[in-house]
Amino acid sequence: MEIGTITPARIHIGRSGPRVTTKELLKFRQDHAIAMDAVWSHVDEEKVRELGFKVIHTLIKDKEEYIRRPDLGRRFSKETLEDIKNTCISNPSVQIIAADGLSSPAIDTNLKDIFGILMDGFKHRGISVGTPLFIRYGRVATMDYISEILGAEVTILLVGERPGLATGESMSAYMAYRSSTEKPESQRTVVSNIHNGGLYPVEAGAQIIHITEIMLKEKKSGVDLKI
Repeated sequence: MEIGTITPARIHIGRSGPRVTTKELLKFRQDHAIAMDAVWSHVDEEKVRELGFKVIHTLIKDKEEYIRRPDLGRRFSKETLEDIKNTCISNPSVQIIAADGLSSPAIDTNLKDIFGILMDGFKHRGISVGTPLFIRYGRVATMDYISEILGAEVTILLVGERPGLATGESMSAYMAYRSSTEKPESQRTVVSNIHNGGLYPVEAGAQIIHITEIMLKEKKSGVDLKI
């Protein structure tokens, strides 16, 4: 069995003299280009809206600023926060958020499948879900501001991961009970490597629902939550 059928990691690639083989060099350049495209591309907002997400933006103006100013990608304008407060469901048991993060293809590829599983699963269990939000140019900490303003019990952020050289479509789910800007990063529980070559979106959705039920019962998350 070839190594590539077991893992996408670059191991046992061989060499030609002091250099890697031409085949491996071209594959590296291809994967690097995929990673670059993942960072610099944009999510199709129309498809996100079709799923029922309300689209909002952080303080970032464009992709270049998003890369240079991660601090602005964690914050919203007063007008945006007021709009969220006035138009979104308050005090939900679960608040679902999606953000492009560092991989737009991760959202384009995985969001539809995992969102459907989450909505069906929470409905079946009688767990109320707030207005789904999609954040353009969003970082992880945006979930804290949204949780605070809407009074959500459990906040779930689905965000594109920083792409590597194995895939440019990997997504993570950051989850927190009573997510807050006053709490440390350790408040978050993370389900990562969500893509068709890792943790399948359908499987990840079931896992997220299970963890959410535990959070609602135990009223804690992150390092305080023992699963």
